[in-house]
Amino acid sequence: MTATAEVPGTATPPSPGSDGVVAKLSTLDRFLPLWIGVAMAAGLGLGAVVPSLNDGLDKLRVGTVSLPIALGLLLMMYPVLAKVRYEELGHQRHDGVSNRQFFGVSLFLSWVVGPAFMFALAWLFLADQPEYRTGVIVVGLARCIAMVLIWNDLARGDRDRAAMLVVFNALFQVAAFSFLGYFYLTVLPGWLGLDTEGFDVSIWQVAKTVLIFLGIPLTAGFLTRRIGLERKGRDWYDTRFLPRIGPITLYGLLFTIVLLFAIQGDTITSKPQDVGRIALPLLAYFAVMWVAGFLIGRLIGLPYAQTASLGFTVASNDFELAIAVCVGVWGATSGQALAGVVGPLIEVPVLVGLVYVALWARRFWRPTGRMYGARWQTTRST
Repeated sequence: MTATAEVPGTATPPSPGSDGVVAKLSTLDRFLPLWIGVAMAAGLGLGAVVPSLNDGLDKLRVGTVSLPIALGLLLMMYPVLAKVRYEELGHQRHDGVSNRQFFGVSLFLSWVVGPAFMFALAWLFLADQPEYRTGVIVVGLARCIAMVLIWNDLARGDRDRAAMLVVFNALFQVAAFSFLGYFYLTVLPGWLGLDTEGFDVSIWQVAKTVLIFLGIPLTAGFLTRRIGLERKGRDWYDTRFLPRIGPITLYGLLFTIVLLFAIQGDTITSKPQDVGRIALPLLAYFAVMWVAGFLIGRLIGLPYAQTASLGFTVASNDFELAIAVCVGVWGATSGQALAGVVGPLIEVPVLVGLVYVALWARRFWRPTGRMYGARWQTTRST
């Protein structure tokens, strides 16, 4: 076995079998795909038992969004954004890795390559389904600001850099999401001569939804964190307050899924193959983006911890925001909303599996020097 030396930002590779990935997840996170499946089934049952539910929700509607669903969406977003380390934005670290290189590559993959790749996959797999196609593209535009911190920690990535990327992605989405949505849903299809049926959406429709479902909880999360840290301290905030509000995200997600599937029950039960078709581009996206992040991290000489953070950040998506945008712009009964809901059902188990792959690959990294920007090489067990 080739010996490895520990340097800042890395840790000694564990022995085989020492990383119980699933065991480290909370009970709620560990069985998230199961809870989502149960919520889907409960929604379908509720829709069958109470066929007038959709009419009832229509009476509590503002624009295209019912107030109960809006409540569920806001509950999803708030705990996530209260965890973001806003105070670390702009901090610099010098631990042998180029900050400019790391963040430049990450942002390029997340905001240029990722949306373009999802656009291509959506047209490849769903060319004849404009609503599903649109929903999948929206998923590709929503960069992850929540679960990536879990995957990063489980894979022993660089927590500080991952947190800083989360902060930037959250702030950048408020400013850029609507413009990217307009570009990929309206402008680019026109340039390519593609059928734009189903893409008739104004930039203001997307911007308004993002401002409501990301702007409100972002402001609330920022104020909560700032006040909590000032009055109670970081230890209380991280170890007592955040664990207490954390499950609210899952409850909000499950509540929203129940309502969405109750409303869309007829469509889903009559076309189960559609869920499978939506899953295909999502599977391809998560796997390819993760591999691209790891390969590029390896090629530019990043140590394992930063490579893991890069891989999981560029492969993860903010399904809470994607669901909010799809529901807010096109309505809860739309195919776009269904595509948004399928997102977490696919993303969670895929990325849990990729955590295992990352920990396996970790044993092949070792430093070859201590200079700034030192290159890292692959080694094999002997």
